[in-house]
Amino acid sequence: MTTSDKKTGKSILEQIARRVMQEQGFLPDFSSAALEEMEQIQNTIAPVTAVKKDLRQLLWASIDNDDSKDLDQLTVAEVLPGGAVKVYVAVADVDTLVKKNDAIDEHAHQNTTSIYTAGKTFPMLPENLSTNLTSLNYQEDRPAIIVEITVSDSGDIQGSDIYPAVVRNHAKLAYNAVAAWLEGKETAPDKSIVVDAALAGNLRIQDTVAQKLRAKRHLRGALELQTLETLPIFDGDEIKDLQIDETNRAKEIIEDFMIAANDVTAVFLKGKRIPSLRRVVRSPKRWDRIVEIAAQHNFQLPVAPDSKALADFLVKQKAADPLRFPDLSLVIIKLLGSGEYVVELPDETAPGHFGLAVKDYTHSTAPNRRFPDLITQRILKATLGGMSQPYSQSELTELAQHCTLKEDDANKVERQIAKSAAAMLLSSRVGNIFDAICTGAADKGTWVRIFQPPIEGRLLHGFEGIDVGSQLKVKLIHVDVNMGFIDFEKVN
Repeated sequence: MTTSDKKTGKSILEQIARRVMQEQGFLPDFSSAALEEMEQIQNTIAPVTAVKKDLRQLLWASIDNDDSKDLDQLTVAEVLPGGAVKVYVAVADVDTLVKKNDAIDEHAHQNTTSIYTAGKTFPMLPENLSTNLTSLNYQEDRPAIIVEITVSDSGDIQGSDIYPAVVRNHAKLAYNAVAAWLEGKETAPDKSIVVDAALAGNLRIQDTVAQKLRAKRHLRGALELQTLETLPIFDGDEIKDLQIDETNRAKEIIEDFMIAANDVTAVFLKGKRIPSLRRVVRSPKRWDRIVEIAAQHNFQLPVAPDSKALADFLVKQKAADPLRFPDLSLVIIKLLGSGEYVVELPDETAPGHFGLAVKDYTHSTAPNRRFPDLITQRILKATLGGMSQPYSQSELTELAQHCTLKEDDANKVERQIAKSAAAMLLSSRVGNIFDAICTGAADKGTWVRIFQPPIEGRLLHGFEGIDVGSQLKVKLIHVDVNMGFIDFEKVN
């Protein structure tokens, strides 16, 4: 790669992303009809005061990535007599402005998700919607769908309610800053926001409740997995490093509350006997290999898939070898298989979510960036309003299959651009030797991830006898930024 190529690294990654998106059947740009529709929406926005319930006085706050602008959720908590806590989750009411079968909706239907790459973010909805008009922005009044969740002192969900309301975001907070504050490393949740004592206290309550919800899920067999997600670091337009995006307590607050909100939403629709989308992760097909890996760590798993036993093994391994636990997690994730969307009909029970140990689960809390969530929101609003359902059973079946396929395609796009970014970073290190772990082994190829920097590539030579979880030394023999190829060979 030439010096001039490095100086234009970000623009090269955007070009690659556009090409790969088109190859995978995505629309990288909005149609003229969608843009015209955006203009009409902006000129005809109804006042939010039309929403009957007003919850703007609650101490709502958003917690998201530092650079996030599409804010889908707000949270707040209220301590009840007796020790229980009522958690409120506000979800952006995107359906108010994005109508079924309109041009913007057709674009969202085709792509089904926002796609985040090192070169560019390709939003599911026009940015003036997802980061402005339907985003729960700081000090803006917005319509939202409220999910109330009453959590006992022991972490059990005792009751719930769902209804529309108008809300106002009183603090736009960032994960890392809030986590540092919760852990005593900072004196305020976010230095960019003046946080009063009431809001600070509320964040403490949310943290406590989230930890109780998480502990209860783990008792049921929810898997504690930790992977090494990386973010490219640019100096101007040149990629300089890959930064590990680690989990923290602030991220866990949002994760735990969203899991609870999605669970409550699924149970609500099931109770109303309404056909709806479910998010499922089936029992792993390669459980036998998971059993083998556990045995290599002197832990015996049962012959049949058992999430509680697997959860116990993961907890033990995280405590025994925290440095290598992300690599073990990645191996287990590969062997568990990917999630999918299915339709649950009245009098039927969809498969649950093996990894979360949740029987009823949907996606409903990110309608600005995931189409299944917008579908669920429309179903939910129709149910709450006593209106006819917006989707027929056959439509839902088609949508479940389509959203599953497009999610897989989006993952391919994001992975390929991540590989292109990693290939840029490794381009000067061809011939170097690295420690690695096998993350995938199938007829189509064998894949390994090196530890420093944490990058995955294909093992072209010496893959005989290598299976998921095997540790080995590899030499980097070739990179191709345009194709996202990173190739290794085994070193004896």
